Amino acid sequence: MSRIGEKIQKIRNEKGISAKKLAKKLGVAEKFITEVEQGRKVMNENLIEKASKVLGEDLNDLTMNFKEEENDQVKVVNRKLGITKEKEVSAVWGEAFSSILKAIPVYDYSLNRVLGKKTLPLISNKIEGHSQDKVLFLAIQDDDMIGFRIAKGDIAFGHTISEVENNSVCLLEHKGERVVRQIKRLDNNKVLLISNRGNVITETAEIKNIKPLVKIDKVEIIL
Repeated sequence: MSRIGEKIQKIRNEKGISAKKLAKKLGVAEKFITEVEQGRKVMNENLIEKASKVLGEDLNDLTMNFKEEENDQVKVVNRKLGITKEKEVSAVWGEAFSSILKAIPVYDYSLNRVLGKKTLPLISNKIEGHSQDKVLFLAIQDDDMIGFRIAKGDIAFGHTISEVENNSVCLLEHKGERVVRQIKRLDNNKVLLISNRGNVITETAEIKNIKPLVKIDKVEIIL
């Protein structure tokens, strides 16, 4: 039995007021009154004030117990589930931030091996203007593009693509290898693949023989 429920039942019995009559005057079901007195339901402050008037007893000193009883019930449940106060706070913040921050994987060139994760804000259900399922980070594995200020160890942000985009810097598959190159269209069938290890190197390739994988949008330079 709750403290409020016990007090209400005691006063009600002393004054010969049935649970049904009290319920009717409060505008609630008789079952609700019974459950309050048994500690299975909790009255809000408005009902406590109404009950005070109906019973002719000041129950306002019990209003503070309303929140206490709710908290006690929550604590009991949390103890049974092994939830500490720290876990409660962590869960609340975790849920809040999960809706505005997303963990984006950092891949090697295979796009299968996850090397780590970095968080980015989610805006209008997109990340940097791209669909969530298309963005990723790429760990640069060599100095083939150092002339473009893209060096081994840098982390590049990009999004997956399936078609050639002119003048883009991409991770692509060519001749059985995955490399980062700048792509320049020569015509509808051919492109120029450009790398720069201090000297510009170009290679002509047929579009049908290359497979664009990731367009690089920006690079985080590691000093």
